[in-house]
Amino acid sequence: MQPPSRRTFLALGLLLTGGALTACTDAPHRDPGRPAGDHSRPDPDEPVRRRAVDATDTLLAAYDALLPQAPQLQPLREEVARHRAALDTATPTPTPSSNTGTGTPGATASGAAPGATASTTAPTVPTTAALASLERQTAQARLADLGAASPPLARLLASVSAAGVLHAVALGDAAPAAAAAPAPSASASASASPSASTSASASASVSAGGTAAPFQDALGAEHAAVYGYGVVGARVTDEGQRTAARSALAAHQARRDAWQRLLSGAGATPAPAAAGYQLPFPVTDAASAGRLAAHLENRLTVVYADLVAAVPTAQRPPAADALRESALRARQWGAAPTAFPGIADTPAGTGTPTP
Repeated sequence: MQPPSRRTFLALGLLLTGGALTACTDAPHRDPGRPAGDHSRPDPDEPVRRRAVDATDTLLAAYDALLPQAPQLQPLREEVARHRAALDTATPTPTPSSNTGTGTPGATASGAAPGATASTTAPTVPTTAALASLERQTAQARLADLGAASPPLARLLASVSAAGVLHAVALGDAAPAAAAAPAPSASASASASPSASTSASASASVSAGGTAAPFQDALGAEHAAVYGYGVVGARVTDEGQRTAARSALAAHQARRDAWQRLLSGAGATPAPAAAGYQLPFPVTDAASAGRLAAHLENRLTVVYADLVAAVPTAQRPPAADALRESALRARQWGAAPTAFPGIADTPAGTGTPTP
């Protein structure tokens, strides 16, 4: 077999450890039209941020209402507080309060910002099931603002939405996750992945926006995932894991095919799969196969979080859906929890991703 080409390694960024896939994954973001330190002009994202923060305050108040009876929910509450701090970048950083349990900037004991109004009064949430439903509803509502947000904020909203679905699942919600609503300019029949019926309109927006490259990156990542799950399926022994591997393989094949249709419709030549891919570590048994599956899905969350920020607004919903699905599968395969799926995380109390 010929040695893998340079393109093989570049296409399989998600399988290689240690490197950032794109510059926007690790670098802080700000309004590109505003000089650093210039706060004289209004933030165009302010209405979106305020809606997101208000929804987060309601969530935090709900957690606080339930925590006395369910203290085991504190870690989830801390993640939600970190979401608030990331969404509300204008909130001043107070001295950490012992009441919050988080040290998260901008959050009080009830999760509200300093000076918050009565509109964020805590609802009555008597059960974890009610809280799970609220998490899922809030996660879905965040996606409604994808088209109105700047690219960095859209990326953060998609990540926080995925985290909310993970919280709902952790709280016992088994309801299927709804696909993100398409942007007004997208076909009304858009679903979790671009279908054949929506490829034409999607391809037109890709061609007009000159954004084929990000979709080529996503296609390359899906090629790699399909290859990786072939390895996973050959090593797992438990029937439940085999079923999960087959399901994940089918999902990645479908999304690979969707990106190929989209690119072809835009007049671009879809990048082919490489003959082989370098794995991040040896996969010799069921345990290492499970770690590989979790690694694949974690790296795909990065690919799709970046895709949300890189494509026209009409194509943000399918990218956000792909991010959510990979985050769910990563957790299913035992990946460590993260407050910001697809975005470089920071330890609690030391900072938050900045859109």
